[in-house]
Amino acid sequence: MRIQLMTWPEVEAYLEHSNGIIVPIGATEQHGPTGLIGTDAICAETLAWKAGELEDATVGPTLTVGMSEHHMHFPGSITLRPTTLIAVVRDVILSLARHGFRRFFFVNGHGGNTPSINAAFFEAYAEAPRLLDDGDDVRCHCGEWWETPSAEKLSHELFGDKDGDHASASEVSIASAAYPNHLKSANLDPDVPATTHVFGPADFRRRYPEGRMGSHPELASVEAGQQIIEAVAADLAKGYRKFLTEE
Repeated sequence: MRIQLMTWPEVEAYLEHSNGIIVPIGATEQHGPTGLIGTDAICAETLAWKAGELEDATVGPTLTVGMSEHHMHFPGSITLRPTTLIAVVRDVILSLARHGFRRFFFVNGHGGNTPSINAAFFEAYAEAPRLLDDGDDVRCHCGEWWETPSAEKLSHELFGDKDGDHASASEVSIASAAYPNHLKSANLDPDVPATTHVFGPADFRRRYPEGRMGSHPELASVEAGQQIIEAVAADLAKGYRKFLTEE
């Protein structure tokens, strides 16, 4: 159930039997010459919707812009400052908490968001008891889909050592399965730089001129994306179910 397609009485009725919600969060940033700029948000959203269907859970609106400063030398990328992203995530949690939600399971599609998401959780923990009588019962979890057992297994089985870390074949496959009419192709440099530290947007563009980080998105396919979506969504659904029962 996607909250933007529900009415307020439907949300009120849902809260009578569950206080959990799944929130997809991604980014709007370059993903190499063939990856859609919305890949991170598309992956998080697609997987969250599927996991929500499996668990009959409410899924919040996708937070589509993240912390992408290191991609800002590639046209089309949009970034929030870390402090802005912290404020956005905190405000989403506290807004929903005021209505009765207490378990917030974020499906993250972009590693650059992780520090800000975790910081936002602790700001919400600090503020919720001041706003709500049972505010100390708020719990948050950040599920990064590429770390699920199925994602790691299928990455190896489908792409071997060529999946990479950014504009990966796995994430491009998920986006391709979600939007098969938007497949892209390009002549890619076969000599893809290996992953190293990145210190800013100019440094990133210099190290990774095509925007890829050790990845071979030419191996991506709709079929692989469908396989990844089914398996990873099941892992996330299992994680969400466990999260709801944890103290």
